[in-house]
Amino acid sequence: MLQPQRRLLLTLNRFNPMVSFAQPWALLLLAVPLWLAYRWWKRGRPAPLSFLMPELRALSAGNSWRASVIGGLSVLPIIALGLLAVALARPQRHWQEQKVKADAVDIVLAIDVSPSMLSRDFEPDRLSVALEVAQRFVRKRATDRLGVVLFSAEAFTLCPLTTDRDLVQELLKQVQVGRLEDGTAIGMGLATAVNRLKDSPSKSKVIVLLTDGENNAGYITPLMAAEMAQLFGIRVYAIGIGTTGIVLSPVVRNPDGTYQYAPRQTSFDTELLEEIAAMTKGKFYRAWTEKELTDIYDEIDRLEKTRVEVTVVRRTAEYFPILLLVVLAILGLEIVARWAGLRSLTQ
Repeated sequence: MLQPQRRLLLTLNRFNPMVSFAQPWALLLLAVPLWLAYRWWKRGRPAPLSFLMPELRALSAGNSWRASVIGGLSVLPIIALGLLAVALARPQRHWQEQKVKADAVDIVLAIDVSPSMLSRDFEPDRLSVALEVAQRFVRKRATDRLGVVLFSAEAFTLCPLTTDRDLVQELLKQVQVGRLEDGTAIGMGLATAVNRLKDSPSKSKVIVLLTDGENNAGYITPLMAAEMAQLFGIRVYAIGIGTTGIVLSPVVRNPDGTYQYAPRQTSFDTELLEEIAAMTKGKFYRAWTEKELTDIYDEIDRLEKTRVEVTVVRRTAEYFPILLLVVLAILGLEIVARWAGLRSLTQ
């Protein structure tokens, strides 16, 4: 039974934090309320109302609160006029909504963590460089699901397929040699990665297999695992990392988990990786330096591009109605205060 192709739908909102004006010329009208405000300030508040009092001590009581409020009411129309000028300029805030439809790729990174990956022909060692480059690769795959499988003499899934790139990168930072039995079981690592991808509905399913040696462990041979990948339509990009010849490599594991190093002859099964890549319609790469490894991941990134359809919807928030309501509220407050609550003072 054919499964539907997995499509990813994302909605991205990009906000403009700045307010713009559709009719900025209207801001020139602010000169009028500013001039009126200046005159009101310079003229000062109106003189207190005078009343004939039967006793002199009444004069020491000062202005009543009603008289004070009346003195301040005259500034409300000025404020309303200033807000009206701003409203006529039509302040706006813009944002655009991007709807992204992507035919996402499912990718599993199968990484060799045998002790030989600590060889120091890379700085500081092969594994550290491989993990750092892998993290940069993960960071670029914004819409894809990614997983990680580690293998030495056995294999296990460090991270199942996920779109959480931060999680994958964090787990890659924590990878260490020595947690699995020593050896290099390329077939086991590849088969475990195939198992993670075989039920995926994605149109593109990819394994990036990275190792530095020859297969010498595991009950599944590399070619058996390659046939499994071929059966499920999974492409394998096989990367051989490291130099050949005499290399400073781990030879003995100390009781505390560290390794003793010594010059050691290293070998590499190039033909095996080439055959795995050819069987699965992938590609074989050889990385002698960190730059070459980076270039390889960059090429894989280009080869496995996700097809993305972007629909952009632009939206605008208008603040004119809000400001107009505020103006009406201020004028209404001024009218109510002057002609209702304080009517006895204004007559």
